[in-house]
Amino acid sequence: MFKSLFHWKVLVNIVLAMALFAGLVWLTFRWLEFHTNHGEEVPVPNVMNMTVHDAIKILDDSGLEYEVDSFKYDPKFRPFQVLAVNPNPGSNVKNGRIITLKVNPRTWAKVAIPDIIDRYKGLAFNQLNLVGLKVGDTLYEPSIQRDAVLRILYNGTSVKPGTQIPRFSAVDLVIGSGPLRNVSIPNVVGRTVQEAKKIIAQALFEVGIVEHEDGGKDDSDIVYYQDPEFGALRDQGMQIDLWASKKTPAELQNKIKQLDEMYRPKIDTALAPIEYREIPTAEERPAPVTKNPPAANTATAVPKPKPANTNSSPSVGSPQATVKTNNSATPQNSKPAEKPKPKKVVIE
Repeated sequence: MFKSLFHWKVLVNIVLAMALFAGLVWLTFRWLEFHTNHGEEVPVPNVMNMTVHDAIKILDDSGLEYEVDSFKYDPKFRPFQVLAVNPNPGSNVKNGRIITLKVNPRTWAKVAIPDIIDRYKGLAFNQLNLVGLKVGDTLYEPSIQRDAVLRILYNGTSVKPGTQIPRFSAVDLVIGSGPLRNVSIPNVVGRTVQEAKKIIAQALFEVGIVEHEDGGKDDSDIVYYQDPEFGALRDQGMQIDLWASKKTPAELQNKIKQLDEMYRPKIDTALAPIEYREIPTAEERPAPVTKNPPAANTATAVPKPKPANTNSSPSVGSPQATVKTNNSATPQNSKPAEKPKPKKVVIE
């Protein structure tokens, strides 16, 4: 058995097999050297601070591959300027190596507008600041939602939440200023319920009770009555009740009269107006004015008549002659003496 292993034919086959294996290994390594450019290195060119277009052209001429990474926007540098290179410039790399270029973008990265519709303006401002957006102008328009965000404007155009815009951009907000007062109620009689709802919403009123004659909910029914009536002055945001039917308003005159008696009763203006007078209370009544008699020891002096002189006898034919000789006698053919009026003496 051992003699057969050392036969010359077997040895030749073994030598041939080993030579074939060595040849395959050598060819494999040669192919790898040729494919990978073993021993051949290329220095990374310095493309710092160049524009991305110039940097790509130089890398193509050097036989290097590249990829562009948008770096964070820095307003200190020009748009599309190369800010970093990986591997570093001057490093030796094989031909075909991928070089990463970090480039300054044209503007800030885009962010999504948050959903701030119907939010209070203070909360809306905070949400915009958190995502890196600025608040431009605040425009007010009549709305029952006071101080709530109604619309978002970017460059004068209305945009929806979720729209991508550059970071640190300014957006304008349309905010409700509250309802207007004494606004005329629109006329929706003769319209379908669907049309009436649109008209009421455009006038910034609310749709109240909608009563269908047949008890259904068909928006194609025709409105034959509304309350408040057309032309009445109400504040925006008030409710307008509707009565609808598949019939026309001309066919429902009796029903309309019943609703008028219920919601719009007539007032008889032929009667005299009722006057209301307020009765003053005891505290509001004026105190009675009383006249007090003058006191005995007052400064008012009352002159007393002088007593008649009984010792002196009047002459005959004198007008001072009296019939009686007592002190109470009065002159003959004369009027009774008037009581002298009191004089007011002011003592300072």
